[in-house]
This record gives sequence, structure tokens and C-alpha cells, in this order.
Amino acid sequence: MGTRKYKIVTFGCQMNLADSGALSAVLNAAGYIPVDTEEEADLIILNTCSVREKAEERVFGRLGEMARFGKSKKIAVVGCMAQRLGDRIMERAGNVNYVLGTDRMFDLPEILDDRPVVSRVSTQFGHEAIGEFLPTRDDPYSAFVTISRGCDNFCTYCIVPYVRGAERSYSVKKIVEQVNRFVTDGVKEITLLGQNVNSYRDNGSDFAGLMNEIARNTGISRIRFMTSHPKDLSDTLIETMAGEKKIMPHLHLPLQSGSDVVLGRMGRGYTYEHYRNLVRKLRAAVPDISLTTDLIVGFPGESDEDFDQTLDAVREIRYDSAFMFRYSIREGTAAAKFKDDVADGEKIRRLKILIEIQKDASFDKNQNEITKTREVLVDGFSRRSREYLKGKTEHNKTILFKGDPQIIGSICRVKVNSADSWTLHGELLE
Repeated sequence: MGTRKYKIVTFGCQMNLADSGALSAVLNAAGYIPVDTEEEADLIILNTCSVREKAEERVFGRLGEMARFGKSKKIAVVGCMAQRLGDRIMERAGNVNYVLGTDRMFDLPEILDDRPVVSRVSTQFGHEAIGEFLPTRDDPYSAFVTISRGCDNFCTYCIVPYVRGAERSYSVKKIVEQVNRFVTDGVKEITLLGQNVNSYRDNGSDFAGLMNEIARNTGISRIRFMTSHPKDLSDTLIETMAGEKKIMPHLHLPLQSGSDVVLGRMGRGYTYEHYRNLVRKLRAAVPDISLTTDLIVGFPGESDEDFDQTLDAVREIRYDSAFMFRYSIREGTAAAKFKDDVADGEKIRRLKILIEIQKDASFDKNQNEITKTREVLVDGFSRRSREYLKGKTEHNKTILFKGDPQIIGSICRVKVNSADSWTLHGELLE
């Protein structure tokens, strides 16, 4: 492929970012060279998301923009959308050369070199060699570590099990080795990733056991993880979070709905009371814990009463922040067969109400941070002004403050002086 320069454009979640880092490492090992822009590249790779239809349309929009390159570049569509749509991508976008699913994307160097000659559309599951190379990353001090792939839960609204396959865990040994390699490379904080980290298993070791191994047998300073499924969050994991200082006091625990009726139709496998009891246990064990969540409004069959129960849940739990969405049909999921009986205008109305309630809760939570001193991993400059540094507190909150750029990459004590719903502002303590 000439000079073999490539550019990866990533859409979607942290798992996609982690996969892009792994793919980049595989390409680099094969002699390919990353570049900053599509114009410089000989190969453009779109690593795609399929969670919502809007995400897929964004990819088709980008492919339309790339028509300006004619046939001067190779274009590969990889990841979840490639897994779901396969040949249909090439039928709709004639400038695409390769369509590779969530596991097959890591075969890209061999496919590019015709070694062996395989179909340009490949979506089989079962790649297990990606841990051989240390994934690349944009942040020198933080890294994603994939501990499992796939999902066995089949929530009725979710496409993930269909595009990422059955759940399988990487070995404790391989994960610990990767973390140690990251530490040697200057990483201070890792985020362990899986569609459901709580169901991690490797030869008798569960997720709590894995985190203990990482804490004891690596030099990493801070450990985070996501995503946790409420039905599998164990008392042992809560005890581990409470007892291990390297594990940050933040948990992303998707609720999705406060209505048991809706949770049942979603196939979530828990009730609101079960979820509420988990929150009580977490706050008793880790009193300062930061809780974040995912919420969906307008799911098929969601009545006014169901929606009110979600609002009541958000008011009661008082999350630090939340990702909030209105339901949209995903072809191929069980819920796609349900009658989508909540009008789009009503979905938008409900979402606006939910966002305002959560915004107030986020503001109040952040006001409670004022006067407190937090341990901050300083990771760069504020986006708006290089006069301010930025970093993440233990609770995964962004904080801005003035300081010498030489402390970037360090963990420093910062006192919180003010806050809005999204950001803390503070002063560095010498």
C-alpha cells in the first residue's frame, strides 16, 4: 500500500476506543504508520458504533464526505456497525474496501497484504491474540485495559450481544502483564473494561479477585472499571472497593428505568428495590462514593406512571451524573418486535424533564465538593485556556486549576473552591 500510512476514526464507547488502541498497535507492529489527518493517510479506518441508528447514520455521512478522495485511498469500516450490517455497508457506500467485524478487525494487516486471501467482508467471532501488543492511547497517563469481550445478557433493547458475541474473559495473568507494561510506559491510572465486568471469570478468579491481583502485583496507582451490571454486583466486590485504596470511589451502575414493569420488559434481571439496596450497601461501605448511571425514557409500554417512577428513583438516589437517552428501535433486538407506542414528541418531553432533574442533582453534588481537598491526576490543559490545568479527582470529576505545567502526569492535592453542574474549579495545594 505505498507508504502504508493510516488514520483511525473512532465512534462510540470506551470499548471502541480500547479496540482502536489495540488495532493501532497491531498495525504499527506490521509496519504501518499512524498520521493525524485523513488527507495524509493511505488507509482510513472507521471504527464504528451500532448502539443507536443515529450512530450508524453518522458513519454513512462520513463515508459520503470521503467520496472526495475518489479511489486514492483504501477505506475500512470495522467494529460494531460492520458486524451488524456486513455486505449492506458496501452496497450503500461504494467507496468502502473492507468491512471487518468486532473481532476480525485485528486481522486487518493480513487482509491488506492478502495473507491469506480472505473475503473483504469478514464478521466471524473468535480473535484472541490482541493482547500481544500494548494498545496505543491518546492519554499518556491513563489507559483502558479490556478484561473481557462480548455479552451474555441480551437485554431486549441492546444490540451488543449480537455484534460482540458471547462473553469471554482474558486471563488474570495476561491482564496483570498488560497493566505492568502500561506502568512501565508511564501510566498512572487504568480503566478495566467489559460489557459486564461483574461477570468476569478466569479459572476460579472473579472480578474482585482480578482487581486484588492488579492492586497487589502491579505498580498502578489508580484503578477504575466499567460497566457493572446490577444483577451481578456482589457483596465481595463492594468489600473489595471499600478495602483497596487503589480502587477509585466511583461506580457507573446503569439503572435504565425506575419501573419494575419496564425493567422486566427490558430483560434487566433485577427490580428497583434490588438496585436501591445495592446503592445502600455501596454508600455504607464507601461513604464518599460517586455514582453515575444510564437511563432510557420512552421504552415500549412505558406509561406516565412508569416514567414518574424513574424520576422518583433519580430524585432518591441523586446520581453525580447520568447518560440519558430516549429509546430508539434497534433492528435485530427483541424489543424491535415490541410496539413502539410512546410518541417521539413524548419521548423528547420526558427526556427534557429527566435531564433537568439530573442537572440539579449534579449541581448539588458538586456544590458538596466545595472546600474539600481531592487527589487529582493532572492530565493536561483546560480545553478553553492553557492558563489552567485539568485533571480527574478520585470520583472521576473534572477539575480546573492553575499550576506549573511540569506537574502534568502527577497526582496532586487540589482544594475545590467552586463548581457548576459539570466541572469543579480549585487551587493547587503545595
